[in-house]
Amino acid sequence: MHILCRLGRVDVASYLHRLGRPDLLGAPPTLETLHAVHTAHVERVPYECLEIWLGRPTTVDPLESAGRILRGRGGYCYHLNGALSALLAAMGFEVARHVGGVQNHRSRPGVTGNHLPLTVTLPEGAWLVDVGLGDGPHEPLPLVAGRHRQGPFEYGLRPSEVAPGGWRLDHDPAGAFAGMDFGLEPTDMTAFTDMHRHLSTSPESGFVQAAVVYRRDASGVDCMRGLVLSRIGNASTSTTMERPEDYYAALADVFGLTLDDVPPEARDKLWARLARAHERWLAGG
Repeated sequence: MHILCRLGRVDVASYLHRLGRPDLLGAPPTLETLHAVHTAHVERVPYECLEIWLGRPTTVDPLESAGRILRGRGGYCYHLNGALSALLAAMGFEVARHVGGVQNHRSRPGVTGNHLPLTVTLPEGAWLVDVGLGDGPHEPLPLVAGRHRQGPFEYGLRPSEVAPGGWRLDHDPAGAFAGMDFGLEPTDMTAFTDMHRHLSTSPESGFVQAAVVYRRDASGVDCMRGLVLSRIGNASTSTTMERPEDYYAALADVFGLTLDDVPPEARDKLWARLARAHERWLAGG
């Protein structure tokens, strides 16, 4: 199923260059190619919500998201998986978008529309493709019940109990969320417009409450939550950024976010917001 976007087709050559895989231009839509694109995406394009904290509204349009990715930025699930779906379709893959629901460790499972997962159908079978889960899978997962060890995390796939005919991804207990359910009915991006508005503006949204950045690799995940930089892998570490120059250096060095599109005055305002939020967090507020 090729996916059409209102602005046309994604620039495949530039996108693959952004992923560090220009060699994949013209590659056949095989399982090997899918694995290569997925792993490069989570390693090179960070999961992040800094546009919210910068006060710069976004949409769920896949080509708008792809354009921002090509300019060196990332996004969260609607942006990352939306853009990836356009890239995969342009590369010849049979890809579908689905309505999903991510639950934290305190909430009940449900298909709330707060997540956009993808499936890709190949001769070998169907695969869950998801680069929009932060510390989610490093590689695509075959859409069959089972357990999968990837780096420090073990993921489980099983039939969903809340989405008839759908699937449940169980995260590792050490992960940032409990799991994700999704149905198999294909959908378009309009299904996520209202929830995107909620997630990017509501005081109840986790993205509004904390500025998060993730970068996944084969051996673990780096996370910046507010001003705290953590690494989960063979050894876990945690460091608090005390100065704005330390914060922005970490964004660039660890996550590849140079923020070239953010002027100095906007950086100052962002740091001030982050520092206030960190103080509230320390105070238990």
